[in-house]
Amino acid sequence: MTIHKEGYPSLLITILLMGLLNGISAQFLHNWPIIQTFILVISIVLFLIVLQFFRHPKRTTPINEKHIIAPADGKVVVIEETNETEVLKDRRIQVSIFMSPINVHVNRYPVSGKVTYSKYHPGLYLVAWHPKSSTDNERTTVVVETNAKVPILFRQIAGALARRIVCYSKSGDSATQGGEMGFIKFGSRVDLYLPLGTKINVSLEDKVRGGETVLAELA
Repeated sequence: MTIHKEGYPSLLITILLMGLLNGISAQFLHNWPIIQTFILVISIVLFLIVLQFFRHPKRTTPINEKHIIAPADGKVVVIEETNETEVLKDRRIQVSIFMSPINVHVNRYPVSGKVTYSKYHPGLYLVAWHPKSSTDNERTTVVVETNAKVPILFRQIAGALARRIVCYSKSGDSATQGGEMGFIKFGSRVDLYLPLGTKINVSLEDKVRGGETVLAELA
């Protein structure tokens, strides 16, 4: 288990605040050891919470050109047909994964191929399960065209708590299935838009693991 590079600034700030708070406690509360101990315990708990936000476990991805691999850890909250209106402009199967604050927050490529589209959209911070979060929230849209020329679109979507989306994908990049493509700090959701006829292997409320769970199989 390692710590993701996106966590270093947050961890440094947390350590500095912990040091400041406990330094003040030692200076002014030395006659109240119970309060000092309470502040120390709270500081340690806060540090551990932030630390787990940025854990980066090693994952082994079952490479298969027919498979759609989960791009994130979390719970499946949407499986439905819908119109994709930004890029592909056709009918698709939407599969959405909600990432809670306790999930791993690394985002991964669901397929291998070439990145043909990558765009950041500023927006709102509606709760991740809000129906309009996919279109109104801060988000990044990425399209990867597989080696079989099948475009797969997915979106990183910010939520009420998640206020920082990191996307490493650029148009023209090569994507490797299960490879790291971004990070969403403190949770939110990832939407996939799959071709009609794709076999969906998960159900609503299923928990999935990014880079490992086979969400679907292309026709």
